[in-house]
Amino acid sequence: MARTTVAVLFGGRSSEHSISSATAGGVLGAIDRERFDVIPVGITRDGVFVLEQDDPSRFALDAQRLPEVVDNGTRVIWPLPGEGRALRVRRADGTESSLGDVDVVLPILHGVHGEDGTIQGFFDTLEIPYAGGGVVDSAMAMDKDITKVVLSAAGIPVSPGFTVRARRWAHDEAGVRAEAAELGYPVFVKPARAGSSVGVSKAHDPDELAGAMRTALAEDDKVLLETAIVGREIEVAVLEGRNGGEPRVSLPGEIVLTTREFYDFEGKYLGGDGAEVVCPADLTDEQTERIRDVGARVFEALGSRGLARVDVFLTEAGDVLVNEPNTMPGFTPISMYPKCWIASGLSYADLITELIDLGLSRP
Repeated sequence: MARTTVAVLFGGRSSEHSISSATAGGVLGAIDRERFDVIPVGITRDGVFVLEQDDPSRFALDAQRLPEVVDNGTRVIWPLPGEGRALRVRRADGTESSLGDVDVVLPILHGVHGEDGTIQGFFDTLEIPYAGGGVVDSAMAMDKDITKVVLSAAGIPVSPGFTVRARRWAHDEAGVRAEAAELGYPVFVKPARAGSSVGVSKAHDPDELAGAMRTALAEDDKVLLETAIVGREIEVAVLEGRNGGEPRVSLPGEIVLTTREFYDFEGKYLGGDGAEVVCPADLTDEQTERIRDVGARVFEALGSRGLARVDVFLTEAGDVLVNEPNTMPGFTPISMYPKCWIASGLSYADLITELIDLGLSRP
């Protein structure tokens, strides 16, 4: 069997740069080397494409020192549209050499300039196949406000809330406060277009609202205020169906909180106490199938490709409310997405292969 050349793309200009880099460490360590030749391409925080070391340990997830892509002086040069798929690198001394043809790109980028349709449009323009979501589904899912509009139109229940632009907060703070009070405290305040819980706060009362808004607006000029749902946090991993088939949905996992108020950045990635990822979740067969069905419906409603993680709340009354989908979810070996597939019988390495094959199979 001919080997497939995969450009693994990671890092990026978003606030989730380090998580993307940590994901790269997991992927580089697990990808099937008998099937795939790997070209590791890092994107610095300034947006520079560099040729990285093919060394998983360099990007290990370490709470004391999060990994990142640094400018090493190389420059990865993508082909112009219509000029094939040959990738080149210019070294720090000015010399250039070929890296060979790229068969497919695996863009394990989180946040803006990676998960929002921009990099997807870049590779569509170059006519280079890539894994994961496309332009439109990525853009919609990245914007939690737009996501809620689309899912509500499809008849899929979402967590109650409202959207605030920076200009409204600046000129109508009293109106926002009145609407928040009507929603009822505590409320979650989150950037509309960020992930990994970056910029998210829980405002317990009106006194905490200003600080929470300040934190969220530092990430995005559009912010969501949402009801703090009393219930269980359940997540399912979704894969695009093969050959136009229905989406495949994993067994559900659960975020179990003990001393932590919500599943924040520290709890997700820095080994903070008070939160545990459990998969499969302790659910009845009926609850499991209902949540998996919601996951598939969300994937279909957004026209998703490749993969997504769908996060829901299971309320005390038994209702399933969608919190949000993620088109490039956390993909480190300790993340919920691969854990759910492992619990469903698909290994981490096989999951990576499946994503690459799905990218290659698209016309």
